[in-house]
Amino acid sequence: MQTADRLKKIPPYLFMELRKKINKAKAEGVDVISLAIGDPVEATPDSVIDELCKTAREPINHRYPIDEEKGMMAFRKEIARWYVERYNVKLNPETEIRGLIGSKEGCHHFVLARVNPGDIVLMTDPGYPAYRSSILMGEGVPHNVPILAKNNYLPVLEDIPTKIAKKATAIFLNYPNNPTGACATLDFLQKLVAFAREFDIAVCYDNPYGELVFDGQKKISFLQAKGAKDVGIELNSLSKPFNMCGWRLGMACGNPDLIAGISKVKENTDSGVFNAIQYAGIAALKNESGFADKMLGIYARRRELVLKTLKKIGIEFNPPRGTFYLWVPVPKGMTSLEFTNRLFDKTAVVVAAGTAYGQYGEGFVRFSLTVPDDRLEEAMSRIEKEFKS
Repeated sequence: MQTADRLKKIPPYLFMELRKKINKAKAEGVDVISLAIGDPVEATPDSVIDELCKTAREPINHRYPIDEEKGMMAFRKEIARWYVERYNVKLNPETEIRGLIGSKEGCHHFVLARVNPGDIVLMTDPGYPAYRSSILMGEGVPHNVPILAKNNYLPVLEDIPTKIAKKATAIFLNYPNNPTGACATLDFLQKLVAFAREFDIAVCYDNPYGELVFDGQKKISFLQAKGAKDVGIELNSLSKPFNMCGWRLGMACGNPDLIAGISKVKENTDSGVFNAIQYAGIAALKNESGFADKMLGIYARRRELVLKTLKKIGIEFNPPRGTFYLWVPVPKGMTSLEFTNRLFDKTAVVVAAGTAYGQYGEGFVRFSLTVPDDRLEEAMSRIEKEFKS
């Protein structure tokens, strides 16, 4: 049976393809170590699990979620409290916060709420591939905005052609950035607000790694910029800071009109997040403020191991200070794909080729630090042996 034409425009999803490749090799008996996917292996905090277990046993929570059109009010109020505590940002839980099944779906619903067929939507290159898929499924037209090392992986907004900016209705940005690890500055965010206001462009600022920045790097929110709520929203998630990727719980915060639009899309798409998971989310935000810092200590140790190993094989660079990824330049004379293929074929170590994130990803690969220490040590041992021989 023929499927919709829109699906033909969407490239294969990077991580699904990687999983297929990994599973095939494992089925053939290969001891594969994947450093390609950002999915923490450490457990969710006990207090969060305990809250889920307790509230899952309450019959009222087995029914449709409370306040399904926007998410449980208690959850939204806790998000509002957390934003004040973390960023000194005030949000109205009634009109400026929307619960999500993870921030990824927020990207998709943002497009459906804002973008008309044929509208241009700006996105960074390199950038998270799901943004492009959401734009295409919403029948928008993606326009790549380069982010380069010489500009600290921030887009140069004044370099976007005026004729493109005038036709654009939305922009996707993600800092701390996947895949580069780069972090934004408040000065840049203030320029972004001015740019969005000038061209009537709605900002979708994806911030699921906001808590994952290393020493010396300040945690910031797009909503800290003056006038940010006038021009856009921030997506956030409990996945990365609380090791809750599989729980699927996040939020959209900011402009009331965009929040209302996303809510209208969602209420005609799904019935919200299981109450018990929202109660668990409240427990995470309220009780586990130090958990991300604990994880950062683990990631910092792994980060140093990878950087030390790469230096031994002649790859030396000064990485940005955000996320649990490393955006690694490939050895001279090799393309991103050649390097990833050699790693896989010779060491059974999987990393993500930079070109999976856009044309400006050429010359780089992405390493993830979300693997057990012993497996990361084994992967580094294999890489050092292969490239020093």
